[in-house]
Amino acid sequence: MGVHRLYVEKKQGFDVEASALHRELTRNLGITGLEGVRILYRYDTEDIPLADYEKAKHLVFSEPPVDNIVEEDFTIGEGETAFAVSLLPGQFDQRADSAAQCIQLISLGERPNVQYARVILLKGSLQAVEIEAVKHYVINPVEAEEVSMDKKISLKASYPVPADVASAYGFIGWNDESLKHYLAEMGFAMSLEDLKFCQDYFQKEKRDPTVTELRMIDTYWSDHCRHTTFLTEIDNVTFDPGNMSARISATWAHYLKTRETVHAGRQKDLCLMDLATIGMKALRKQGKLENLDVSEEINACSIVVQAEVDGRMEDWLVMFKNETHNHPTEIEPYGGAATCLGGAIRDPLSGRAYVYQAMRVTGSGDPTVPMSATLPGKLPQRVITTTAAHGYSAYGNQIGLATGMVDEIYHPGYVAKRMEIGVVVGAVPKSHVVRSVPEPDDIVILVGGRTGRDGCGGATGSSKEHTEESLATCGAEVQKGNPPTERKIQRLFRNPEVSRLIKRCNDFGAGGVSVAIGELADGLDINLDAVPRKYEGLDGTELAISESQERMAVVVASENAARFIEAARAENLEAVKVALVTSENRLRMRWRGKSIVDISRNFLNTNGVKQHASAHIQEPEPNNSPFAAIARLVDACGSDVVLAFRTNLKQLNVCAKKGLSERFDSTIGAGSVFMPFGGKYQLSPSDAMVAKLPVRSGKTTTGTAMSFG
Repeated sequence: MGVHRLYVEKKQGFDVEASALHRELTRNLGITGLEGVRILYRYDTEDIPLADYEKAKHLVFSEPPVDNIVEEDFTIGEGETAFAVSLLPGQFDQRADSAAQCIQLISLGERPNVQYARVILLKGSLQAVEIEAVKHYVINPVEAEEVSMDKKISLKASYPVPADVASAYGFIGWNDESLKHYLAEMGFAMSLEDLKFCQDYFQKEKRDPTVTELRMIDTYWSDHCRHTTFLTEIDNVTFDPGNMSARISATWAHYLKTRETVHAGRQKDLCLMDLATIGMKALRKQGKLENLDVSEEINACSIVVQAEVDGRMEDWLVMFKNETHNHPTEIEPYGGAATCLGGAIRDPLSGRAYVYQAMRVTGSGDPTVPMSATLPGKLPQRVITTTAAHGYSAYGNQIGLATGMVDEIYHPGYVAKRMEIGVVVGAVPKSHVVRSVPEPDDIVILVGGRTGRDGCGGATGSSKEHTEESLATCGAEVQKGNPPTERKIQRLFRNPEVSRLIKRCNDFGAGGVSVAIGELADGLDINLDAVPRKYEGLDGTELAISESQERMAVVVASENAARFIEAARAENLEAVKVALVTSENRLRMRWRGKSIVDISRNFLNTNGVKQHASAHIQEPEPNNSPFAAIARLVDACGSDVVLAFRTNLKQLNVCAKKGLSERFDSTIGAGSVFMPFGGKYQLSPSDAMVAKLPVRSGKTTTGTAMSFG
């Protein structure tokens, strides 16, 4: 059957992406000699019968009314320069994967091999330095690379057989200098004190650890998974003299007094986590949060509300979750923002809730600044802003999630590090959720996407400091999301017969198998050989820590495992048994039939060496406050109200940002009460989002409206 190559190009008038790229390159790079841009979508296929390929040309790869297709090769015109761009090996390519699935539906046979690349043609008299500038603009080396224009003889890849997992030989006898060198060599996120703590543990175990054990511990104890920064004990707090500091000091004293009431003599570290949650705990102690849902399985903050369904009232759980993906979005805007939303969805979804509303409020540097103002090692602010909006909206629009509010705050403080926040709301009838403690011989099932190298080190990568050189090694840490698969998991979990089979559930957002499965029970025996893989060649460590997206780990009773797997397959989801709950207080992992992880749960649960810190609160600078900015505006405009109004409208943060908001669909599911823009002409931004609960009634979608602003 060989390799078939196909180029697809939008017809004139439909080539929106190419026209937009032409405008960007002309405006942002100042390339005046660029006369035009063409974009061709290149597909290489293998293992597909010719008859099925002929069908796929017009049913899968192209839309005849709007696309032109060229087979095998195309002509590069005079004055045109062409280059091809593809995702890095190991990254999930949704376009290629979707094409392969569609062809499989046509053939009803094995899934073919499909590879995708984007070919960009530049027309005009361009200098070599200008062509390189274009490549630098459109190719983010963290996620993509320039690939050859030549056709491959075969798309089959040969994967080397991974070596056995090595041990850190001599680890228990190393001195501090050797430990420090090893810490830097391995790029661990843990501190030297944590590594010495590990050494003490393995000395008691009387053996050296495997590399997998150290990588797993580093992931398990990472700031991303264990909130090390927020749990750092604050030993001492001092305040500057001044009016504002005095008020802050009084608030601090009130917090300390509240701690005495809330914790009532119990030993509780004074830390940022306690400071953030003390208000809710105080309200609950006062009997003002009786509708708060409390359980050992904490997937997202949830409350109990009453919803009317066909004339009767039901108890529903409403869950709230926000997710930050600042570092991933900074280095790879599309994937970082997409998985920000995907990660936010997964937490309530693991609580069996259907996520029906999202909000996106982000922080960015000024996207209007010229490219020349870009910091070394950073992407241009405009590229980050527009590409991140594309990634977040694409994920939400594909999975079918209404985004009720979109806003972006522009401030110089976000130039060095972007703020990417995804907020979601989910709901589920309380009767559909069973929360119980896993018991020995219960089965852990992995359901959803397969495991790859994408996402190896994501939790630890977002938990350590980064430099310009980090970009060369962080590409695999940012995954490409797979919203269609997560949508299937949503459908599966909305089935009450399925959701009631689940004793406990965890998503694979951070830490992969080591954390997602590791947190489900105290005693676990995990078989890494059973974990489905995207491709061969993955070693035991990669299987243990990969954070490949759209996977769930669920605990079910052994007698219910077959029923759950059958229900998952009905939704076209892979589901396999990967672990067994045991009565021993240890986390074990096997690969190739050998034990590569065998660690005491008590040791894991220490979360490493407790960190300590002191805090000094400085007196705020009055000239930097928002009120000072308003005062300066008033002084500049005097009594001229019209001038003040127009001057205020010129500020970037006052603009409507309608173009940004229109990327997101707020009407999916017909549950949104407000449109993003209101008023007679629908030009006034809404200050809040309101949505109905996703109640499935015999008549219509109804229920209590929930508002957020």
